[in-house]
Amino acid sequence: MKKYLVGGAVRDRLLGYPVKERDWVVVGETPESMIKQGFRPVGKDFPVFLHPLNQEEYALARTERKTAPGYKGFVVHADADVTLEQDLLRRDLTINALAMTPEGKIIDPYGGRDDLEKRLFRHISPAFSEDPVRILRVARFAARYQHLGFKLAPATRDMMQAMADAGEAGHLVPERVWAELYKALNERSPSAFFYTLKECCALSLIFPEIGNLFGVPQPPKYHPEIDTGKHSLMALEQAVLLSDKAEVRFAALVHDLGKALSPKENLPHHYGHEINGLPMLEAMCQRLRVPNVFKTLAWQVMKHHTHCHKATELKPGTLVDVLTELGAFKPQSTFYDFLLACEADAKGRTGLEQQPYPQADYLREAMEAAASIDIAPVLSRNLQGAEVGEAIRQLRIQAVVEMKKTQHSFP
Repeated sequence: MKKYLVGGAVRDRLLGYPVKERDWVVVGETPESMIKQGFRPVGKDFPVFLHPLNQEEYALARTERKTAPGYKGFVVHADADVTLEQDLLRRDLTINALAMTPEGKIIDPYGGRDDLEKRLFRHISPAFSEDPVRILRVARFAARYQHLGFKLAPATRDMMQAMADAGEAGHLVPERVWAELYKALNERSPSAFFYTLKECCALSLIFPEIGNLFGVPQPPKYHPEIDTGKHSLMALEQAVLLSDKAEVRFAALVHDLGKALSPKENLPHHYGHEINGLPMLEAMCQRLRVPNVFKTLAWQVMKHHTHCHKATELKPGTLVDVLTELGAFKPQSTFYDFLLACEADAKGRTGLEQQPYPQADYLREAMEAAASIDIAPVLSRNLQGAEVGEAIRQLRIQAVVEMKKTQHSFP
């Protein structure tokens, strides 16, 4: 069997990256011969098989021909006469069109190694433009490799922009958009995902809620970077430093969506942007099929991030009500993730990246004080319905009042 390790496994090996998955291309075989050798067929759209021992994927070499719009509009030809070079030619970038023999010999028909050294994302052929998902994939590669200095080749950027202008992005299905965004959020530099889409004029087409933030000014006193789009991606970058959770990173990214709705006559001020953005967030999450765990935290951060920033100024009753709405007193709570996303927002400002964020400690101590109350006396008072909740609320407020008396480091 002529088999070759291909794609990401070869690319990452040459970059010194850990190889998580290994994909193989097989030349000169047929589905029948693969099955006869013990491989299990799993491919729906083209012949892919699982190795009988290690379960790695083996795909028959294939070519593709565009027949309809979108990323599924292809006719696949997989046969024993398809060469390795033909299979590699259908791939997106030169750095992904590398192959390696089991003995370690690199096969590089399209200059992938040279582009690795030059740190270039460069398309292989004009066929790149036939698949709109490639816009998202290149942006995701930027999120993964930006720290290594990778850039878009000008011709590839122009092709991606031409695809966006031609409406190819409109054929992306929501599930695939979210899948690529989720992967990007888990990469080392997820902000590069959005900057790359912006560079090829696709950001406002695929993520209009994010794209519309660019060019929206904020008060320089609080936001030296001024631009709301830039601030949102700076907050995302800070979230990466604070948490490895994609939910926290997503919440930091979208927390200021409402600023795109602020009346022009009020700019650079954004009165009520916390509440104004909630319907936009809901629509975005519905459109992209965003999982509820992401939407819930993003909703909490959007609505209450200003409360968090001003925590030491809140009245004890208001503070307890905010903590209650955040679910901070429930056994399964995202309260600590909420604090991280708010800290990312506060630090995602030019020149303020290193400033301390004592509000998180204050809110944490207030929550712990309010959560430590003894509710047994309340339950023994023969109260009914809402009276029980209000009595517990009053105990929590009193606990916060006492906590404030002992906290000399907070106002």
